[in-house]
Amino acid sequence: MAVALVGLPGAGKSAVGRRLAQRLQLPFIDSDHVIEDRIGCSIRDYFEREGEASFRDLEQTVIAELAAVPHGVVATGGGSVLREANRTQLRSRFHVIYLRSAPEDLFRRLRHDVKRPLLQVADPLGRLRELYGARDPLYRETAHDVVETGRPTVAMLVNIIVMQLELAGIASPAPEGDQLD
Repeated sequence: MAVALVGLPGAGKSAVGRRLAQRLQLPFIDSDHVIEDRIGCSIRDYFEREGEASFRDLEQTVIAELAAVPHGVVATGGGSVLREANRTQLRSRFHVIYLRSAPEDLFRRLRHDVKRPLLQVADPLGRLRELYGARDPLYRETAHDVVETGRPTVAMLVNIIVMQLELAGIASPAPEGDQLD
């Protein structure tokens, strides 16, 4: 089974992905961590030093590698859908879940975050709205299912995703008593 999570920065891809992988007894892979291991520094530092285009090239290579042997739960970077090649790889090789979050919800979660390079601007909420406007159609194009993050807990989001996977015939229903985290 191969599941990929897409969505804006702060939507919960890593937190939900980690718990979903545990629940499904699958490996968890965070594509941003794979990239950081490869470059030997933070994405923010690489972004500042090499620029966005160079980072997106590296991200495309990593997604192609992960798609070559799709297995487990993959949390993608927020901008992974910007390239058509990534959208095609993700959609054809994974069951893609879009964790959809309103920019205002993301702003509440991320207002003190200094690690995300695209949000280090004077108006982070405005930037999140801009990113949402540009990327929401791409996330929808890539995803097989959309899950509204809103205010549910990580455990509730995992339950929703597992139900979606069961309905899609990708995951087997849990034995009685195992439904809730």
